[in-house]
Amino acid sequence: MDWIQQLLAPGNVSLASTIVLYSFVIAVGVFLGKLKICGVSLGVTFVLFMGLIMGHLGYIVNGEVLHFAREFGLILFIFSIGLQVGPGFFSSFKKGGMRLNGLATLIILLNVGIVLAIFFIDGNTSISALVGVMSGAVTNTPGLGAAQQAVLQVDPSAYPKSEEMAMGYAAAYPLGVIGIILSMFIIRAVFRIKVDDEIKKIDEETANSQLKPHIITLRVTNQLIDGMNLMQLHEVITCNFVVSRLKDSKGNIIIPTSKTILHVGDYLYTVMSAQDEERFKAVVGPEEDMDWESIPSPVISRRILITKSQFNGVALGSLRLHMGYQLNATRVNRAGVDLLASPGLRLQMGDRITVVGHEADIQRLADRMGNAVKRLNQPNMITLFIGIFLGIVVGSIPIAFPGVSVPMKLGLAGGPLVVAILISRFGYKIKLVTYTSSAASLMMREIGICLFLASVGIASGANFASTVFNYTGMWWVIWGFIITVAPLIIVGIIARGVYKINLLTIMGLFGGSMTDPPALAYASNSTGNDSPAVAYSTVYPLTMFLRIVAAQVLVLCLS
Repeated sequence: MDWIQQLLAPGNVSLASTIVLYSFVIAVGVFLGKLKICGVSLGVTFVLFMGLIMGHLGYIVNGEVLHFAREFGLILFIFSIGLQVGPGFFSSFKKGGMRLNGLATLIILLNVGIVLAIFFIDGNTSISALVGVMSGAVTNTPGLGAAQQAVLQVDPSAYPKSEEMAMGYAAAYPLGVIGIILSMFIIRAVFRIKVDDEIKKIDEETANSQLKPHIITLRVTNQLIDGMNLMQLHEVITCNFVVSRLKDSKGNIIIPTSKTILHVGDYLYTVMSAQDEERFKAVVGPEEDMDWESIPSPVISRRILITKSQFNGVALGSLRLHMGYQLNATRVNRAGVDLLASPGLRLQMGDRITVVGHEADIQRLADRMGNAVKRLNQPNMITLFIGIFLGIVVGSIPIAFPGVSVPMKLGLAGGPLVVAILISRFGYKIKLVTYTSSAASLMMREIGICLFLASVGIASGANFASTVFNYTGMWWVIWGFIITVAPLIIVGIIARGVYKINLLTIMGLFGGSMTDPPALAYASNSTGNDSPAVAYSTVYPLTMFLRIVAAQVLVLCLS
């Protein structure tokens, strides 16, 4: 039975023992992370604590293997996040997103300000420890990884500083999660907000949303447009709309083109924005209640799935659907969201186009575009590794800043993040397919973060107890709680008191600005509404980027 002892005993650095150790730490950590206390779970971050426990018990990993697993796991995690948030990164600055991103940036500045105040006033806490505490307080693992990587770039022998960051992170993280949720309660109590009233307001705004495609049937009664074709109607009503079907006075249903002549008594099945409905009624005629699907007709409506890479980034108008297929496109569904099928809309892999026409024509278009769900299940490995390659190159470029002795680099965390965001948004221009199924993206992200957290925990476990469970560790916990709660309360008061932002949106803002999935899960589950998730995703891309950069700047400037 010596082989069992050799495989499982502490101190063994063989390849088999290393794999067994990682498997045990990750499996148990993920399982315990799913357990909820007062409705809140730590999630995958519990892998870090399992790593600390095993490291404390004497389990070790070969230094080179540990370094590779940690850095490669971080790259996978960061790159998958970039691909996920990239499409919405630039659009998040539009309209109300500017205000939310401004408030999220203020939270980050306040976090950094508190860290600087503690560093200069206390004088006994190193910046390495404080950056780790800040990363744990704001529950931002990539920031921790970026800071560790930045320190090791400057001094490859600075592993004690790297481990000190990890211990500070672990000390501050639990109260960080609790502090975010506590801040939500404080804002709610200060302004005496009733959640039901906030949900009602959100529902009313959603009902009046002007962003989703709006479908109505109009009867032509205006004599002034009798004899006009649809091209001329577009010139009269200057907005995007699609007339997918037309029923004439004889009961015939046709697929209209830009040259189709309108007559009084025609019925138009029209897709538009909700904000334009009254304009259409004033120009065309009243709305009619008509079930088009129940009318016997060779014209049907179907959804076609884009699974061929040559259509990635192609403008919808360039397909010339009516000229080539006698079809009309009415809307495009992307990641569960319906978009108006305007000619300038750029298509992406995985989009579902709703088209209207004859079944044979629809089938011809479907064959051309792929329409094969199985094709989407295949991961795009070329894009993944080209992106990682370019990310490491970009992350290695030195960037000089005044007053900083060593040029800053985006590193193995920031470089892949920037490249992933750019590829996911503009990759179609260089024929890169960035579509990744939700399951594949989640798997890549979870494997990456689990490898990173397990490596950090195992490496730091030996000295964790003696460092954290003492006077110094107590102050780390206190500093972390202040870094978490104070900025959130200040910004929450501004958001509600000055800008009158809905509580549900504020809850999403808190979770997104702290990049904290447990806080988002609590906000969504406690309100039963998607508004927190919308706000979370609006601020998450910019926040993630700024958190990574801020952590690196602090350690490079003050180490």
